[in-house]
Amino acid sequence: MSNEIFRGSGSPKRRSIEFLTRRETLSALGISLGGGLIGAASPVPGGGEENRRAVGGPARGIRDFDLRDFGAKGDGLANDTHALQAAIDACAAEGGGVVVVPAGTYLIGSVELKSNVTLRISASGKLLGSANGHDYHAVDAIPLHGDATLEDGNWALLYAVEAKNITIEGPGTIDGQGAQFHSAVRGTPPPSGLGGNKRPYHLLFYRCENLRVRDMNLLDCAYHSIRVIQSKRVHMDGIYIHSRVNSNNDGFHFISAEHVTISNCTVLSLDDACALFGSCRNVTVTNSFFSTRWSVFRFGGGKASNIAVSNCVLHQVYGCPIKFHGTPGSVFENMTFSDLVLDDVTGPIHFSLGPHSPRRHGSGSVPVDAAPDESHEPPAVVRGIAFSNIHGTVNTNPGPIEETALTNHYNPGELHSCIALSAVHGAVIERVSFEDIHLVFGGGGTAEDAGRRELPEIAGEYFMLGPMPAYGFYARNSSSITLSNVRFETATPDLRPSVILDRVNDAILSGISVQANSDAESAMRFTNAQQVLVTSPRLLRDARIFLQVEGEESRRIVVDGGDLANAVELFAYRNGAHSSAVQSARL
Repeated sequence: MSNEIFRGSGSPKRRSIEFLTRRETLSALGISLGGGLIGAASPVPGGGEENRRAVGGPARGIRDFDLRDFGAKGDGLANDTHALQAAIDACAAEGGGVVVVPAGTYLIGSVELKSNVTLRISASGKLLGSANGHDYHAVDAIPLHGDATLEDGNWALLYAVEAKNITIEGPGTIDGQGAQFHSAVRGTPPPSGLGGNKRPYHLLFYRCENLRVRDMNLLDCAYHSIRVIQSKRVHMDGIYIHSRVNSNNDGFHFISAEHVTISNCTVLSLDDACALFGSCRNVTVTNSFFSTRWSVFRFGGGKASNIAVSNCVLHQVYGCPIKFHGTPGSVFENMTFSDLVLDDVTGPIHFSLGPHSPRRHGSGSVPVDAAPDESHEPPAVVRGIAFSNIHGTVNTNPGPIEETALTNHYNPGELHSCIALSAVHGAVIERVSFEDIHLVFGGGGTAEDAGRRELPEIAGEYFMLGPMPAYGFYARNSSSITLSNVRFETATPDLRPSVILDRVNDAILSGISVQANSDAESAMRFTNAQQVLVTSPRLLRDARIFLQVEGEESRRIVVDGGDLANAVELFAYRNGAHSSAVQSARL
């Protein structure tokens, strides 16, 4: 209806109609227009420029700032860095608002984002990272020392330091032209003139709060796409990251971030797709897709806790999808990984805790007697980690990663891997559970691989332990381990046991089904294991021995029920183990 009312004039028999405006109506009702309930200067929602005139100046915190109004050309050739910075500065000076990147391609170098500013890139708008290294600069306010996780450089396309209430949103694109920061020949400078840790990130945030990045495309970064350091209330939603043009092309890289949500994202990278380093806490990741040459969820250093990952697809992940690397002082606890599809991966889950060792590229292993690090920190700890409803395939012969021209090289230890829990030199792994896990491994493990009784006493990348002696699950120096409703199979013959427990105390294997090999030494192997309960096991193929027990410290192993008809011999005892170590019932 109209916002006007009518009044009559003339006699009741003949009435002419006059309309009152809203202003006249309010006046007729006795409401003062000068200083009463509704004044003449009161802004009307959606009033635009009239609102700003009405209040005597710009409407603080709600204006839109068009990048072209600040001199931007948007032709992909002219340098629009200063125009974008001017727009952001003007927006921040008025208490915030929205900086709009309209249709066009805007060539920029380093730009600082500020509090209360939303950067909105239109659907046909693009921020194009300059290929000239002189257009970038280091962010000196971000330290590069004091924490090993901060040593990866402080150069960026867009960055913010100690800012609040920042939003970057699409549906447009940020393109980093990352190939221009890659040297085709080692030892020579890249086309941009910037390499190594001077390569710019797409987005870099340091000690920020209430940060949002959503509904946009991040392409071809020179380094990590989104790097977030010591920030709180961080929300990533609906982001597409495609960076496969340079080494260390991480997707998300968080360092000691808290209250983080990641949802509905697609990440195709060449390094860690979602690194959670340092003391990351209260993090959820859900409904997302990841593919990378290295890890997806990677943890290292600090005290990380309260993390939940669910409903994700991990496709073509060559470098271990879920990886924990803990050195003295590290603590990883209270985490869940559920409802995951692992399609064509290596690894697939790896815990490595203890002193770090020097990395030896290409060797695949380090000497068994490698000296532990000197450290006064307490031993690393893993406690309370649960994996459930995980299905997929593990590749033992990975090829090139899709959609990249960079060459892939694989260490020998990457080819014959498994789920592995390894704690050395006093490190602690306890209360780790695996439920409803079904994985098909590529196979191809040799008798030589199976015969490896002593792995290097170090913590490092998963390949540094060399080819794993088990094809499905390996744990050493761990306690309170649970495998429930787990099924391990191989696509091709494998001469390694499916499961090895080495110096494991307190373990439950319930409803475990394993594929054996009649030419293998055994289907499972326990070495110096204690208090192990195996209930309802199943052998899916013929095996010479179901369980080989080794070591004089093995004791209190109970095998109850199940279907082991495919075993020629149920138990064998080697290297000091005694037959009293195993009790069996209803077999």
